[in-house]
This record gives sequence, structure tokens and C-alpha cells, in this order.
Amino acid sequence: MSVRIRMRRMGTTNTPFYRIVVCDARKPRDGKYLECVGTYDPLKASDNFTIKKDRIEHWLGLGAQPSDSVSNILKKEKIGRS
Repeated sequence: MSVRIRMRRMGTTNTPFYRIVVCDARKPRDGKYLECVGTYDPLKASDNFTIKKDRIEHWLGLGAQPSDSVSNILKKEKIGRS
């Protein structure tokens, strides 16, 4: 099973926010996930994401691959291989 750390879209039309989730790469964007490890709100000006650093490092250690968007967030927080 190929595991990815990616964003799952939530919210209503024109007011999106995202959950950063760990899921099987074959699942749809908004499908089932294994664990929620953070959130991202693009409408906030500052402090627009929260993450569970220990859980992300755990999943990266098990071989999970972050998506490009999540990888950019991890770089800002200086986490993992990013």
C-alpha cells in the first residue's frame, strides 16, 4: 500500500479549509483516510496551519510520501525530509 500525506478539502463553496491527512494513494481526495495530522486554512492571513509534528515524523519514518502542497508546509516548519 502506497501511503501519502495530502490535503482533504472541507468547508463550503468559496470558504475552503483543508485537513492534512494520511491516506492510501489510491483513495479519492475526499475519501477515507488513516489519520488526520493537521489543518490548513488558506483564508487566514497568518498562522494558517496546525500540524502534529510527532505524528507526521512517525508516518514519514514509515515511508509515507508528502504531496507537493504538504511538502511546502513541512518545509516552513522544518520537518522531515523536506
